Amino acid sequence: MRFVIKNNVLIPSNTAVDSLPITHIASIPQPQLNPKFQYNPDLQQLLTGKQLLLEDIPIPLEEVQAHYENGYVTYRKGIEYNGKKPVCSRCGNKDPQHFVSFPCSRCGETCLYCRHCIMMGRISECTPLIGWNGPVPDTHLPAKIKHWQGTLSQGQQEASEHVIEAIQQNQEHLVWAVCGAGKTEVLFAGIEAALASKKRICIATPRTDVVLELTPRLKAAFPEIKVASLYGGSEDRHLYGPLTIATTHQLLRFYHAFDAIILDEVDAFPYTVEESLQYAAIQARKRSSAMIYLTATPNEKWQRESRTGKRAFTTIPARFHRHPLPVPDFVWCGNWQKQLQKNKLPPNVLRWITARIQANKQALVFFPHIPLMEKALPILRQFDSTIEAVHAEDPDRKEKVQKMRSKGIPLLLTTTILERGVTFPNIDVAVVGAEDTIFSESALVQIAGRAGRSKDHPDGVVTYFHYGKTEEMLKARKQIVSMNREGIKRGLLNQ
Repeated sequence: MRFVIKNNVLIPSNTAVDSLPITHIASIPQPQLNPKFQYNPDLQQLLTGKQLLLEDIPIPLEEVQAHYENGYVTYRKGIEYNGKKPVCSRCGNKDPQHFVSFPCSRCGETCLYCRHCIMMGRISECTPLIGWNGPVPDTHLPAKIKHWQGTLSQGQQEASEHVIEAIQQNQEHLVWAVCGAGKTEVLFAGIEAALASKKRICIATPRTDVVLELTPRLKAAFPEIKVASLYGGSEDRHLYGPLTIATTHQLLRFYHAFDAIILDEVDAFPYTVEESLQYAAIQARKRSSAMIYLTATPNEKWQRESRTGKRAFTTIPARFHRHPLPVPDFVWCGNWQKQLQKNKLPPNVLRWITARIQANKQALVFFPHIPLMEKALPILRQFDSTIEAVHAEDPDRKEKVQKMRSKGIPLLLTTTILERGVTFPNIDVAVVGAEDTIFSESALVQIAGRAGRSKDHPDGVVTYFHYGKTEEMLKARKQIVSMNREGIKRGLLNQ
């Protein structure tokens, strides 16, 4: 698109005469709000707290422009320049390698666009990001906001109170809760407090399957609250709700939207490695807002900041069933990869696995890489033909996980794809090749956290088979032992 400025108003233009792509306009004027203008409530619902492209808006440009001229809609540059360096306004990309020039039919020039967030629609030098500047939609609250009837453990209750306080005071707070502590339930009172104060709140998580799992739980806890569930291909894409559950990628569509963001699995891929997702979380917050971070495995920097008082945090060191976390055993298994090349597995690994099969005890066995796992599969199927293997690109991944849940699979081989976000009630866990660099402290703690989650089966065996102990293995075990000690000290574990 090209624009001209007339009478201090930005106006779309179909000709190149005296017009420019929006990025090259020095300053974008914002008309005063006209209270007499009859704004479109559908546009209000769609744009409040958003930054969308024209093609995302199922309303004619003429109507959008009329709202802008009456102060209700904002135009922002899709790409800004810091000196001569381009910066994407949506994802914050500054890497020159992620900008590409192309002959643009919209503005008739060679136009620069951001490749980094292309999956959300193309942002170029002539692309305006469109937002809302009028009143926000009314939220009608029911007499009873929260319908969840459960009770919290002592550890959960303490964390819940700190979440409420942080949301009310627009502060940041880390909830460092062991795997299986019941983090979701800890949030309910804070969400209720936010909604009661007419605040807009978002739970963001790196993975779509977590959004799909959380959505029905949140809808059951807050049945009369409109909940928007956002992920790639979601039907709620244009739904405005006071409570939003979204993947962190979907936060790229938001701008100064939320009074509180709860960032779940803050240590998980891809959030930890993609600066654009961290940028999106910051942009999606209002200037005065709360940010609650949830994780079982904060990185070393955050652990240090927590212990030295530089970061506000609460630990939940014990699971709700009051049994300690299973502490991993370290078992040396020799050069297992060399043995695998000869179609063999170390004898102690085979003994561990066959013991589970004979005892009818389900188990997860983690491998560092897909080819190694797939080479081990036929060896283990000699003991039970129903053993399966799963990885991120497996088209039958969901079906296999469900089959494991329904006890149709005795043993499931897996990569780190199942290190988090899955719960099986009664399993043991092994890692083959725990010395591999892919098994970070965080990954190993999460893997250990798959065992002993159920109150009916609170014990589980966790074994790290290795060809040499690593610092990450030692740190993982130290963190688990430390949490158990804290749980005992605070009276949160059965003695």
